[in-house]
Amino acid sequence: MAKTRVEIVQENLLGWLASAPPPAAVLPAAAPLSSATTLTVRQALDIFEDQVTSRLLDVAARELRKTNQSFYTISSAGHEQNAVVGALLRIDDPCFLHYRSGGLVMARSRLAPAADRILDGVRSFCASADDPISGGRHKVWGSRPLWIPPQTSTIASHLPKAYGMAYALRRAQRLAIPNGLKPDSIVLCSFGDASANHATALTGINAARYAVRRGGDAPIVFLCEDNGIGISVETPANWIHDNFSRQPHLAYFELAGTMDEIWDGAAAALDHCRLTRKPVFLHLHTVRLWAHAGTDVETSYRTLEEVEAWEARDPLLANARRLVELGAAAPATLADIIRSVQSRIAAACAEVIRTPKLTDAAEIVRPLAPYDAAAIRATAKWQAAAAVRAEHFGAPLPEKATIPLKRTMCMHLNSALADEMLRFPEISLFGEDVGRKGGVYGVTQGLQKKFGPHRCFDTLLDETTILGLAQGAGVAGLLPMPEIQYLAYLHNALDQLRGEACSLQYFSNGQFANPMVVRVQGLAYQKGFGGHFHNDNSIGALRDIPGLLLAVPSRGDDAAMMLRGLVATARTCGRVGVFLEPIALYHERDLHADGDNAWLFDYPTPDTMLLPGEVGVYDENAKDVLIVTYGNGVRLSLRAARRLQEQGIGARVLDVRWLNPLPMDAIRQHAADCKRVLVADECRATGGGIADAVIAALAEDGYGKPLASVRALDTYIPLAAAANLVLISDQQIAAAAAKLCGSQS
Repeated sequence: MAKTRVEIVQENLLGWLASAPPPAAVLPAAAPLSSATTLTVRQALDIFEDQVTSRLLDVAARELRKTNQSFYTISSAGHEQNAVVGALLRIDDPCFLHYRSGGLVMARSRLAPAADRILDGVRSFCASADDPISGGRHKVWGSRPLWIPPQTSTIASHLPKAYGMAYALRRAQRLAIPNGLKPDSIVLCSFGDASANHATALTGINAARYAVRRGGDAPIVFLCEDNGIGISVETPANWIHDNFSRQPHLAYFELAGTMDEIWDGAAAALDHCRLTRKPVFLHLHTVRLWAHAGTDVETSYRTLEEVEAWEARDPLLANARRLVELGAAAPATLADIIRSVQSRIAAACAEVIRTPKLTDAAEIVRPLAPYDAAAIRATAKWQAAAAVRAEHFGAPLPEKATIPLKRTMCMHLNSALADEMLRFPEISLFGEDVGRKGGVYGVTQGLQKKFGPHRCFDTLLDETTILGLAQGAGVAGLLPMPEIQYLAYLHNALDQLRGEACSLQYFSNGQFANPMVVRVQGLAYQKGFGGHFHNDNSIGALRDIPGLLLAVPSRGDDAAMMLRGLVATARTCGRVGVFLEPIALYHERDLHADGDNAWLFDYPTPDTMLLPGEVGVYDENAKDVLIVTYGNGVRLSLRAARRLQEQGIGARVLDVRWLNPLPMDAIRQHAADCKRVLVADECRATGGGIADAVIAALAEDGYGKPLASVRALDTYIPLAAAANLVLISDQQIAAAAAKLCGSQS
């Protein structure tokens, strides 16, 4: 049987060690390798062992895959010089890592000697339930003791949040948040040369440069592990150098060669970042040995000659030659290191393949959406002192106000945001135009003046940056409240929620969290304004995200209490919540007729909150039809209910408030009490709202009574009055309910 490329690379190294002559003398452990480096013999041998450990774990993963006992074969082979960077970092330097940063992780593991890096590595790629970071949910680089939050990292989607962490370091220090970091900690973020082309990667780098240009700091090292290829697509020669070596506000360091040739340059790059608090681009030349993954056939896009040329640049072989040449070790010593590591990996594999995998669905999803209602409610007593509130709000306090203007949803939200910021100093608000302007619709008016530019500030105009900043701040221990100016803009950056923020607790088995409340201004019905970017009524992509809380208020007092509930849930349980604020209701005052002021409500006292699952009910005694709705639909349904009442039909209106997860228990309870159910869904008919889910759930439960829905058309929303032709109306709701009841409207 022909040898595999994995076997050939291993034999190249072991064969050279077996035939190489020993050095004339071996240097003392404390001596530098040469006069050209500060790297000592002891450090060099440790790094070599770290690199060998990473390499042989990769070999083991591929061997076990043959018997279906390993489930991950994307290796770090050829990238092991990143171990030099790992050896130079401190344990209080958070790391957001590329999937080929195995050598770096092995070197960093020396900072937590209690952990068994070999056993843990095997547990990870074997999907063992004993894996200390993910609990068998995925193969990720991660460690709570080593300050390595797990990353998906496949398209450099972790760069924006790595920048967010760098931004948050200073703020977290000022608040004395106990995160184990220090005033001079820096952030390390690694990624590949192919990923460097992705918009998300460029976003993270741009955000760091922008921060420095604006006079701030961004202590982050962007480590580009450049192996010259992305799966099968070659990176043009000098592409990374030409793109990043002359960027303003980004120090550039380029490194290649053996570990001693890299050591001092890497140390200089890290020191520059630590001292200046400015971003660094560390360009590390690597090679990719073997195929992209175990299922990839490398010879379909590389010739044998090309493969062999890459194998000749094996960093372990180069380092072994260098160590022997400089007198750091005899070939037999290096061979002994390899045999020792191989023996320990073999023992770990024999142990791990007997350990249990995840077999219980409840255990699999357990860390996805932690929720402790009692602990959340307990935060209600942590109120700002009366004197502090009086100083901020003046007289009267918002709950004492009687002027109608102060009771719109916009003003309720403004007061609620202020109350939460007074209550929790770790909260910060940021986004586009939220600071000096006070928001496009005035929701954050005056908050920057009251709380200062560090707690309420404008970001650059990029939603990916905003959500990345929020994630990094959350991981650092802060409680960010980013604003996305319009719902349609969120879709540009949705992966920051779907693939990153909402997966962190899941992939870290609850050890890391990035709590946040994302305020999104959206939905339709704005009078005389809009177009599809400012009137977006598609929420299906949000409801699809596992673990995400999605709340939509319909009135001002609910908005204040729901916002508090989201903040408390994020702070207590580490959750990610989206608060979708209906723009059309911000300044709405009336319900049935102009001037009736029936959509103005008193500000709820700051010790009250609404939590997921708590719904709003109107006319609970009505039983003819239950209208299930939310957001703008509540006001429309109440107007429809009045029309129906005139026809002798009693309509109970249920405001579900929470769209993910849907409060199905409450919906079932009220549906059972009524003769029919109508879902009034202001979002798009096909997967855009909640109607599909509500009707399907009731039907599957065997509800057995008439069911129907009213939904917006599947279209973008046009300008001006034309919008009314594609959105649902109170007349449509009333007509549908009457038809469902067997009556005419």
